[in-house]
Parts: sequence; C-alpha cells; structure tokens
Amino acid sequence: MRLPKNCLRVDKNRLQIVGITPNTIFANEDVPVEDAAIDELASLLELETTAKKMWEVAPELFSEEPCVSRVSLSPDFHKGAGIPIGTTMLTKGMVIPQAVGNDINCGVRLHITSLTHKEVLAKLDTLEPRLRHLYFEGGRQIPLTQEQRYHILTQGLKNLPLQLNEGIWKTIDKNQLEKDNTRIRHQGGFDTQGKVWGLDGYLNTGITRDSQIGSIGGGNHFSEVQYVSKIHKGATAHHWGITIGSVVVMVHSGSVNVGHLCGEAYSSFVKALYPKVLKYPANGIFPLPNLHPYYPTFWTALHNAANFAFANRFFLSQLMRQAFLEMFGDHQYELVYDTPHNLAWQQEDGVLHRKGASPAGSFGDGPDEYFGEPVLMPGSMGSSSFLMEGLGNLEALATASHGAGRSLSRGQALHHSDAEFQKFLQEFRIITPIDPKRADLRNRRDILQKYYDDLKKEAPYAYKDIKPVVQTLTDARIAEPVAELRPIFTLKG
Repeated sequence: MRLPKNCLRVDKNRLQIVGITPNTIFANEDVPVEDAAIDELASLLELETTAKKMWEVAPELFSEEPCVSRVSLSPDFHKGAGIPIGTTMLTKGMVIPQAVGNDINCGVRLHITSLTHKEVLAKLDTLEPRLRHLYFEGGRQIPLTQEQRYHILTQGLKNLPLQLNEGIWKTIDKNQLEKDNTRIRHQGGFDTQGKVWGLDGYLNTGITRDSQIGSIGGGNHFSEVQYVSKIHKGATAHHWGITIGSVVVMVHSGSVNVGHLCGEAYSSFVKALYPKVLKYPANGIFPLPNLHPYYPTFWTALHNAANFAFANRFFLSQLMRQAFLEMFGDHQYELVYDTPHNLAWQQEDGVLHRKGASPAGSFGDGPDEYFGEPVLMPGSMGSSSFLMEGLGNLEALATASHGAGRSLSRGQALHHSDAEFQKFLQEFRIITPIDPKRADLRNRRDILQKYYDDLKKEAPYAYKDIKPVVQTLTDARIAEPVAELRPIFTLKG
C-alpha cells in the first residue's frame, strides 16, 4: 500500500510522521492511512506553538512549560472534524478540550447472555416490532426522580438510588447492577463533588421521563445483538464467560445532547479565555492551562457528561434485557466491560486525551487482576466485531483502536454503488425508528430517502476492513484477540 506523505515506515506495523511531536502510527501494510488525516494531525499539533505563546504572556497560568509530549495513532486513524479519529495525545501543563470533542464518553458496553444464536434467530420476526416500540415508539419507560438525575450527573452509576418500581426499574436486579459496576472503567462514574455545571435545566422537580436517557444517538452509534463465532484466546474467554454460540449485546453510544451541551460550552469558554494580546490560532484549537481558575470547571463539565454516558449505555442495554425477558424468560445477562472512547484523564505524567480510541491497559488495569483490560472493538454495520485483551503498550499510550475506522467520508458513502447497498440491506436486518415496509410510507419518498441516506453513510463499504486492524494491534503487542463476534441484527437511531 502507498506510503502516506511525510511518513516513514519503521517496521511492518509502525509509521512515523516526520518533523513533528514524537509519534507513532500503528498500521501494517494492509491498513490504509489517508493523507487528509496526516494533514489534520499536523494542523492539530500546531497547538503546541499556541500554548507556548500563551505561556510567554501568562506563565502564571501554567505549572510548567506546556508541551505535547507524545502522540499515538491507532490503526483506525482517519480524518475527523479538526481532531483525527484514533488520536491519543499526552500533554503537559494543559488540557485540550477539543481533543475530546462534544461526544463525551462515547464508548462501548458488552453483555454476555445465556441465550444461543438459534434461540434468537427463531424469534427475530416477533422481536423486531417489540424492540422498535421499546427504543423508538414510546415504549421506553425510564422514569427518574430529581435525586436520581442529580446522582447520574454527579456520580454516574455508582450507588445509583433504586427508588422506583415502575417502567424499566422492574427489570433491574440491584445485586447484578452492583456486580456489573465493578466491570466498568471508573466503576461507572466520576465523583464531581456534587457540582453540576450548566445543567440546571436537567434537574426538574418530580418524576420525569426525558427524551435523552436510553437514546442511541446518531452516526455510528448502535445497539447490536451478536453471537460469539470464534474464540481466539481460550483462557481469557473462559474467565470472561465467553462461549461459542452465545448471544452478546453490544451498545455503542455516548452522552448525546448532554455531552454536546457541555462540549460546546467549554469549547466556547476556552476561546473566550484566550489572551486578547494574541492572535487566534489558525487551526482553531485552544489550550486550557492547568492553573487557570476555570481548569476545575472543565473537569466538572467533562465528568458530568461522562457520568451521563455511562448511565445512558446502561439503560440502552437494559432495554434489550427487557425485550429478552419478555421473549425468552429469565436468563443470564452479565456485563463483560464498559469502556470510554472519547475522554481525558489527569495522570502523573500529564493529561491523556483519547479521541475515538480505546483504553488497552495491562494486567489489573481493567477489572481483572491477572488479565489485561478488555478492549471492545465494534466492526462496521453488518461485519464482525472483536473482543480483545489489552497489553498496556507504552509506545501506544496503552491504547487500541475503537473500531475499523472510516475509509469513506459520509458524503462519499452517499454516492457509493446503490446495487451494493441494496444487496447489503437484503442480507442484514437493521431496526430503526422507520419501518420501510409500512404501507403508509410507500408514497413518502422524502422520508424513505432520508432513511436510506442515513444508512448508506454507515454501510460496511464506508469502513476499513477490521481484520488488518486487529492484526496490527496483535503484531504490535497492543492487544490480543479473545473472541470474534458476528452480528445478528442492529438497532440504529
């Protein structure tokens, strides 16, 4: 495969971009790396010059001279909207809010069930309308008290009050919830010390059923039912309860509008706080110094949204359990792991930012002392996903891919072959708010066109092949495959 511009191949799994911050792109020769992503990364890293100019005019705002000390790019690295997807960046003396973005704590949650592939296939036709009703047609009953909403924003799922016995709460097992929370990164929430920043409107009095909690969102977010098609690492799979043929539920979503509110707010205030004597940076990326009075405010906003995302994924997975209980009766439904892909962390060596990248720590970094951190890697719609075990690779900043990565922009995907797209629709079941088979929609070309356009943007051909991505992660000693997961059907918002 053609070598991207300004890049040198170090070995069969590594590239380096010449002339910028110490960096590694993990990509073997079968993984495409686009020039546009390289250009976007180079533009992003001009933030170091911006930060040094700030330090020169206001050194009291920094604990040390600011810098970007290392960048790691995962194999799904591709162009984003100012920040390449698949970027992990370690900074000193500052945080870069835009390097997390608005989709705060977008991440993946994976449950293992005791149901089999055959059991679910046998009831797909009755399961589909029930799921459409639960997720999209008014069947989502998630009542929350003011105390619960406040708790979700400030603590996430940790010690979540179970005050109600109506709607979805009837299906929630308190003991299972507590057990599952030990298998979430950060135990399902950040303690924000009771501070709620900019979200007072969410804290209405009384019991409410809002439109956000338990919502999938758009783009590449989904709730998907899969089955274990192959085991790659037997001991780890056994420890995590993964068996051939078992049905699993994978949820990929984030903080939806709450995250966008927080993200837009802190992106605005870092711009407003930029020294007036300096010209705005050409790339539009603004650092926040770590001694600035608003530095703690950023973390509060970030963690409020992150907490909401943990709760959102929990309720999305619980909606699937609700449908399964109705269709199949009581069954095992246990969490394998829940991990964020868009977040920042304060560490001893600086601030670690991940944008579309999955934590992949070593032994004890996840919930298991003698196993690496679970890495949940969704494939493109209709293709395999992978469960991997992290190895804590320091060169990669203990980070793996969060999927296959796009090969076509959403605009390019719209113009792809209609024949290939229609063939995909015939072979794979997708459940959305729109049922294109409804008689009353046959003459609504406007609605159906929007429906098909949204699906085309996320079709398999718009994404890289996930197999070379997995192979790169394996050969570069970032993570090892534990199991391959094949989709049965997908719910898209």
